[in-house]
Amino acid sequence: MFEEIDKSKLPKHIAVIMDGNGRWAQKKGAKRIFGHRNAIKAVRDTTEGCAELGVEYLTLYAFSTENWYRPKAEIQGLMELLVSTIKGETKTLMKNNVKLQTIGETGQLPKKCQRELAECIEATKNNDGLTLILALSYSGRWEIIEAVKNLLKDVKRGELNEDIISSELFSEYLCTKGIPDPELLIRTSGELRISNFLLWQIAYTEIYITEVLWPDFRKEHLNEAILEYQKRERRFGKVIESNNA
Repeated sequence: MFEEIDKSKLPKHIAVIMDGNGRWAQKKGAKRIFGHRNAIKAVRDTTEGCAELGVEYLTLYAFSTENWYRPKAEIQGLMELLVSTIKGETKTLMKNNVKLQTIGETGQLPKKCQRELAECIEATKNNDGLTLILALSYSGRWEIIEAVKNLLKDVKRGELNEDIISSELFSEYLCTKGIPDPELLIRTSGELRISNFLLWQIAYTEIYITEVLWPDFRKEHLNEAILEYQKRERRFGKVIESNNA
């Protein structure tokens, strides 16, 4: 399947809503945190798969602002898992020339998490292969509201004329400033929701839904999503004239 992918038509940016950890654990008669622990392999496989293909950006929806309302024990387990995973994967990121970035309200994360993230971001900052973006304590509505607040501050200070505000300018106030919008959004577990993820950025993104639960997601599933993406005609709201018309 890897050989079937047209490397000249790769999506530059793939975003993933990693869903199904809890259901995966439940099927095995275990607690939800068991699913989260077993999802690390899926993260590693997807990251390596994108790096091997030559995808430039991969954004993983790791923890939403709504996730803070989950049971305290689960949140604690997730935060501990995040720290240990970052520690364990930094060498692998360096080996694969992957740069780590984050988007979201990361200041809400425990200090230990913030420290480990900062160290990994610093260690990988000069890597020029795949950029792996972790969306942590993130939501699309929060991001848009923050962008509006900061834009209005610049208008009020006289640093920005409201008459020149455009979609391109607004994008400069988002967390993803300088990063191209995703061409492909993958959601695992079969759920048909966007879940408050990159709401501005996915205006024309191709969406691919798979029934595979996230802990079972592997490179072959990534390749299937990319192949499906390459079959689609991206119109961006326009009508594509047929050569036979």
